Amino acid sequence: MTAKRSAGLLLFRPHPGAGVEILLGHMGGPLWERRDAGAWAIPKGEYGPEEAPLDAARREFTEEVGLPPPEGPYLPLGEVRMIGGKLVTIWAVRADLDPALAVHGTFTMEWPPKSGRIAEFPELDRVEWFAPAMARTKLVVSQIPFLERLLDLLANEG
Repeated sequence: MTAKRSAGLLLFRPHPGAGVEILLGHMGGPLWERRDAGAWAIPKGEYGPEEAPLDAARREFTEEVGLPPPEGPYLPLGEVRMIGGKLVTIWAVRADLDPALAVHGTFTMEWPPKSGRIAEFPELDRVEWFAPAMARTKLVVSQIPFLERLLDLLANEG
């Protein structure tokens, strides 16, 4: 069986005090609503073998954030295998975005569990900009390597 694959875009923008800021999305749904630390993620999603990873990353950004993906250049941050086995590929892109303009995609799930009721929830319930130190505390632990790779890439730029 082939591992599931996801792709996404990590937006960053210059910031006078922090050097850069990183755009993260707070995971939606009842399992995450009261969590903050470790409950934020890079906008991303699954794709199949018929779709190119960067095309999937751009599509998923639109689905999760509700805005068109920023134009490149896209900086490859590589892949990380998640604890569950999923292989995630991320690109960084310098862009600015007003979080208030986001219109989040939704998913359905049975809630409460074993109730037989299907409810709809946002994939991400909000997006926000964070300085790198704060982003490290917010991000799902398995996605922190992408943040570190971006910061290394930016440090070696100039």
